[in-house]
Amino acid sequence: MLDSLLTDMRGFFSGLSWEKAGEQFVYLPDAPMLFSSGMFFFLFTGFLIIYKSLGKHLLIRIIYVTAFSFYFYYKSSGLWFLLLIATATSDFFIGRRLVLTTSVAVRKVLVMISLCVNLGVLAYFKYFNFLMDMGARLIHEAGALFGNETLQHTMYAPSDIFLPVGISFFTFQSLSYIIDIYRRQLEPLYRWIDYVFYVSFFPQLVAGPIVRARDFIPQIYKELAVTREQFGEGLFLIFCGLFKKAVISDYISLNFVDRIFDAPLLYTGVENLLGVYGYALQIYCDFSGYSDMAIGIALLLGYRFAVNFDSPYQSASITEFWRRWHISLSSWLKDYLYISLGGNRKGKTRTYLNLMITMLLGGLWHGASLRFILWGAIHGVSLAVHKFIMGRFSRFKQSGSRTSPFRRVMGVVFTFHLVCFGWIFFRAGTMQIAGEVLSQIVTDFHPEVFIQFVMGYKGVVLLMAAGYILHFAPHRAGLAMQHIVTRSPLFIQALLLALLIFIIVQMKGAGVQPFIYFQF
Repeated sequence: MLDSLLTDMRGFFSGLSWEKAGEQFVYLPDAPMLFSSGMFFFLFTGFLIIYKSLGKHLLIRIIYVTAFSFYFYYKSSGLWFLLLIATATSDFFIGRRLVLTTSVAVRKVLVMISLCVNLGVLAYFKYFNFLMDMGARLIHEAGALFGNETLQHTMYAPSDIFLPVGISFFTFQSLSYIIDIYRRQLEPLYRWIDYVFYVSFFPQLVAGPIVRARDFIPQIYKELAVTREQFGEGLFLIFCGLFKKAVISDYISLNFVDRIFDAPLLYTGVENLLGVYGYALQIYCDFSGYSDMAIGIALLLGYRFAVNFDSPYQSASITEFWRRWHISLSSWLKDYLYISLGGNRKGKTRTYLNLMITMLLGGLWHGASLRFILWGAIHGVSLAVHKFIMGRFSRFKQSGSRTSPFRRVMGVVFTFHLVCFGWIFFRAGTMQIAGEVLSQIVTDFHPEVFIQFVMGYKGVVLLMAAGYILHFAPHRAGLAMQHIVTRSPLFIQALLLALLIFIIVQMKGAGVQPFIYFQF
């Protein structure tokens, strides 16, 4: 194994050239910079060495990290990093103005300006084509209804609009800053570079987690001090994220899940169902893997992010699922949308309506498509129904550790399959594909094919089993593994990283696969 690893490393370094080095300063649309790429870790190692040397120079360190963040975003979206600077600058000055005025009317106008800028940018890049197409369809239907042939021929040709990576994340992050200042829960920053540093901080820039200003900003001014425990925890999280993303998620995606969702009718119902289970694991490993790496890299730099995923498939209800899945987004939607709509303060009917609106907009946040709106509707209805049952039938109320093991297990099984049902619409390229997947599962199941599937997809089955076993393992098992890595000598930690890189190199398919949430 050591000989093979050395051969792979020699191949990597022999592939370096002046031409390759020059490419690192040019945006390549087909090769965006990813956390799971060898080049990122090569550059990050050099970045980290200089960063550590700037420990006592706060302003220089902030400028240095901000410059690297701009470079990182440039490598992901090209010159659109200028859009990031523009929106951040706008909100910086709005935040400063908010604290200088006592007029309620002026404060509301300033918040509206921020909303218009951030949501306007988001609406154009993510939803312009979707809205124009919907408008054209409505005009067409109106023409058919009233017999107007001119209106019936109304069509919209989609514009070629580039979607800057991570735009949904940094706009939500910037909005939280303005809203918190408006609510007087946060004091605005006084230096422009400090605010741009917060918005552009590269570990969470392109795919989250959505870091709240009130959680992150106080850390900016703390003395740089990364303890051995923090360093070990950061490395452990990076190991976990790489394993989830580059080993489990990418492999089962390329070798099984993509095949099912590309042509569901070529496979039996049991294979389609296993494909849905595979996607449930794929998207979890992909997104939580990115979050793990983001949190781990931030820890190496002396910053701590909140946990973004907490074993979500262990949830016994859909409400619990949303307390464990993409926690930074679900808590953002709760605090800035659901509560702003009235939350549960205006009666039961309004509460259910607020849940529906929140989840519908949460679905639309993921993409400009009816599939995502339907996905949001499934979760909105489920949350409303669960809240109704909890309020109406006392025996169904959650009772923490007093819940019987049987009821807990049944709740986990039901919730997992409800979430998987929603994932079908989330993953399918079209509504037709989603319908075909469901049709095959219901009408063409053929359970006898299962053994053939296991024999034909041994690697996929092994990784899916490993992924789910690790996911459902007790929390203390993960803490024990983290403790081992944290307490290990630096040589052992480096050896573990080399071993993981070796496994990734042996299993990698057609290049490094982008993270799923890059498209959101």
